[in-house]
Amino acid sequence: MQFNSINFGLFFISFFVLYWTVTKNHLKAQNILILISSYVFYSWWDYRFLFLLIFSTLLDFITGLKIHQSSIKRRTVWLLISVVINLGFLGLFKYYNFFIESFAVVLNSVGLQSNIWTLNIILPVGISFYTFHGLSYVFDIYNKKIEPTKNFIDYAVFVSFFPLLVAGPIERATHLLPQVKTKRVFDYSKAIDGLRQILWGLFKKIVIADNCATFANIIFSNHEAYSGSTLLLGAVFFAFQIYGDFSGYSDIALGIARLLGFDLIRNFAFPYFSRDIAEFWRRWHISLSSWFRDYLYLPLGGSKGKLIVQIRNIFIIFLVSGFWHGANWTFIVWGCLNALYFLPLLIFGKNRTNLNTVAEGRFLPSGKEFLQIVCTFFLVVIAWIFFRADNVGIAFDYILRIFSASLFSMPQFLPKKLILILFLFYFVEWIQRDKQHALQFQNVYVPKVVRWSIYYALVGILVFYGGEEQGFIYFQF
Repeated sequence: MQFNSINFGLFFISFFVLYWTVTKNHLKAQNILILISSYVFYSWWDYRFLFLLIFSTLLDFITGLKIHQSSIKRRTVWLLISVVINLGFLGLFKYYNFFIESFAVVLNSVGLQSNIWTLNIILPVGISFYTFHGLSYVFDIYNKKIEPTKNFIDYAVFVSFFPLLVAGPIERATHLLPQVKTKRVFDYSKAIDGLRQILWGLFKKIVIADNCATFANIIFSNHEAYSGSTLLLGAVFFAFQIYGDFSGYSDIALGIARLLGFDLIRNFAFPYFSRDIAEFWRRWHISLSSWFRDYLYLPLGGSKGKLIVQIRNIFIIFLVSGFWHGANWTFIVWGCLNALYFLPLLIFGKNRTNLNTVAEGRFLPSGKEFLQIVCTFFLVVIAWIFFRADNVGIAFDYILRIFSASLFSMPQFLPKKLILILFLFYFVEWIQRDKQHALQFQNVYVPKVVRWSIYYALVGILVFYGGEEQGFIYFQF
């Protein structure tokens, strides 16, 4: 059930009416309704994997209680049980074939024949996300940041809350669980802001991402036939595709949650306005970046200690982040490349230079800021080529063909209408870059006629571009 589908629209309208009428004054009933609806939402993809979600939820609920109740040694044992089983399931479904096939390649390279046994299994949608929800919960209990909840319904809602279930953001129990336990009151202003964010998220997905995908797919599927300038344009289209697709999903999820009285953590903060790669990773997929920071990078020592240890930690965090995205060497190279981008900032102590909003208090950036944004965006676009390519060889060939004499020729096709829309999209996000999302009007006076003109225009564009629904990229992770 896609957020951009009629099925989901009917599902959510029915749920919303029940939620704010029948169960309005009953917190427990609201949470039960959320849980049942979340399981229906998840089962829509493939009901056979619902048992895996429920098992993972039970596992971490029980181990959380055991960690809290046990002695120091037993606490560690219960933590390991949770980590091993959770990562075991993730490894089986997501990485088993990758490791087996990679091992076979190594054996064949040294002249040894191998008969490998791969699994013909479907990757359960959202497994990487809800696994990390549960692991953060048991880690926080183990580190005594929180106490476990004794209410299974509350915990199950935290893990499987349908707006974030299949593609995040990756929530923390410290943030979401207290909201699950607290009575929600309908807030009109928050609901309106949520609707605006949903509208902008749908615009990102349907108009920006899906249209960019059309041209990106054409160029990447036959890259040998195109000039360097066309290949660069294709990579730029993919950069906007993945941003519009994933941040669009996050906007819709946050907007839906706000309609229900929840505030989810922000997952994107206009990352393509970043002035260096460190700032980019503070603004892109924030929930995953902060998860790896808190549960992997800092326990390894973070940016403390000798420089060689800091470099090691940076490579670990980016390589694991790449591997989290998928069982393909392209993602590992993508992570490694981002680590290489990050190294000069770390070595020269510049990785926390750009913490404020670019051109804060000004409409236009300075010449230096503009150059920094362009350079950072270019580096990100090059890295995205590995993310999009089918294998590492194709990615390298794609990049080599970009940096040829044909880079300075006119692209072989130039979708002017799409490029105009991208410029308008970029402009709107630029002027709203200090807000939570591009249609946030709080604390700013915008005449009613202007606001409604924007809404009608966006809805009209959505209807015009709406067609066959396209899946979200991050459902595969």
